[in-house]
Amino acid sequence: MAIKTIGIAGLGLMGGAVAMALRRAFTGVHVLACDIDENTLASAKADAVIDEGFVDAKAMLPQCGLVFLCLNPSVIPRFIVENMRAFAPSSLITDVAGVKTGVASFIEANLRADVDYVPGHPMAGSENGGYSEAKKCDFTGKNYILTPLKRNKPENLALIREIVYKMGFSRITETTPAEHDYAIAFTSQLCHVIAAALIDCEQDSNIIRFGGGSFEDLTRIALFNAAQWTELFLENSQSLLTRIVQFSASLDKLKSLIENGDRKGLQTCLQTVRERKEQAETVSILHNGRC
Repeated sequence: MAIKTIGIAGLGLMGGAVAMALRRAFTGVHVLACDIDENTLASAKADAVIDEGFVDAKAMLPQCGLVFLCLNPSVIPRFIVENMRAFAPSSLITDVAGVKTGVASFIEANLRADVDYVPGHPMAGSENGGYSEAKKCDFTGKNYILTPLKRNKPENLALIREIVYKMGFSRITETTPAEHDYAIAFTSQLCHVIAAALIDCEQDSNIIRFGGGSFEDLTRIALFNAAQWTELFLENSQSLLTRIVQFSASLDKLKSLIENGDRKGLQTCLQTVRERKEQAETVSILHNGRC
């Protein structure tokens, strides 16, 4: 890899996990980070996760051939406006934002002509945030989504693919920002909405005494960062609302079958669901590689 210095803007859960993955994957690469929390930077340097930390992004960016923006979507526009002039000539930017349409269009509109930007989204995370939890955020075997822009240089897109695979991800999906947001509304955001609704609908916390594996699996992600997921829900509200209506229709169908005591219809519905799940798992196995 030609790039020798990589910067990370935002050293929280994802920023820390990216730094750790880069450290494992590449020898001889200088890893820098900027964050508003000096204690976090000090911890990461003490852990040898980064080589140097900066509170001022303008002091870090000129040194970096590649920069990962590991910031909340709402923070990225301000960061770009305040720091675009500080990026190194001919440098490359990527990000890890969970919504792409607004973020990608804003960054593209504010890029310098000599700076390239490849939007990205690692499909990995943890219920808990912060740098201290980053070591629990394992990228091995996970999916990565890229939403390339027409302006991207082929060699830069190839470089991001190379880095993503070496960080441990097993599959890269390339799509448009709009298609990304519609799909993620289903596979990620709707799941968090369902987990939230499941916990919200029962006020008796003692119900956990009757819980089993299915309850734990369904509600694990309800330990989310409320501010972060509020932002993601609202940033992608149109797609998410469409997915909620879609889910509600399926829930109503099951409710009706149960209300009417329709044994045959209910069994047929559940069998169809099982077969669809089995098919999805088969597709996942077939694509468990570099596709």
